Amino acid sequence: MLIHELSKRTGLTRKAIEYYVEKNLITCATLDNGYRDFEKDQIPRLQKISVLRKFDLSTEQIRMILDGDENDLLQKLSVLKKLRLSQEEKKAALLEQLGSRHNYAEINAALQALEQGMSIAQRLLDAFPGYYGKYVCLHFAGFLDEPVKTLEQQRAYGEILDFLDTLPSFEIPADLQPFLDEGLGQLTAEQIQSLSQKTQEGIRNPEQFLKDNQETLHIYAAYLQSEEYKASPAYRYKCLLDQFNRTSGYYDRFLPAMKRLSPSYAAYCAQAETANRMIREQYPEFSEQVENPQSIPDQNPG
Repeated sequence: MLIHELSKRTGLTRKAIEYYVEKNLITCATLDNGYRDFEKDQIPRLQKISVLRKFDLSTEQIRMILDGDENDLLQKLSVLKKLRLSQEEKKAALLEQLGSRHNYAEINAALQALEQGMSIAQRLLDAFPGYYGKYVCLHFAGFLDEPVKTLEQQRAYGEILDFLDTLPSFEIPADLQPFLDEGLGQLTAEQIQSLSQKTQEGIRNPEQFLKDNQETLHIYAAYLQSEEYKASPAYRYKCLLDQFNRTSGYYDRFLPAMKRLSPSYAAYCAQAETANRMIREQYPEFSEQVENPQSIPDQNPG
């Protein structure tokens, strides 16, 4: 079909369609008379492009979505959008402070912290696959808006970027992909944040957590010892991820650097160690640290 018919059937202007052709988002043949000829299968593709453009996505982002893992990329972009909205809210508050206090140096330090935190969060999202990338991104985002005041913090920030930029890919076996797509892959950013917040609440008040979840913890502890769990895709995924984290430097490079960068994260880890000891005293079956952001939601008692 010619471009005027394609424009009529999609509701897009001729100029927009020509732009998408120029950016290689859609394809067409060129007739002997110089007119562009489009196949019918370009109609649903253009309709998707039209929707995605309304989210202010770049043409490169749209190409990645259309030609790659559509669901995973859309969810990653959703997380980034959420983080950027939070960042804009914090910037608005800083602008209000600037108007009342006029402390440019203080506000500049806070703005730099927001930018550095966003840089780490985006790298975390890109470095780890699927649900795990979303979880670690949202989990650490709350600890990444503190001003970098010391040389030690500056070094830690550089170490974190170097670690994330050189992190090898975590390859997920093909037979585990359906488990991730159908289960964890469906979790929204709000659900992941809720999970992270509940985990943090339990760590900060372990006595109350143990009291409120006694029955659930007993069931969970028994499940961890069962053959059913050890034969499950969840257990296999967790083992693969733990091995990757140990060999990649996540435990001995990234987490120590995070503690040096963020005083609030260092304090949180100290609370996690205390909570971990308390839980292990009652439930020796829990052999992993509480502060280990790789928990699988349908197993997490918190």
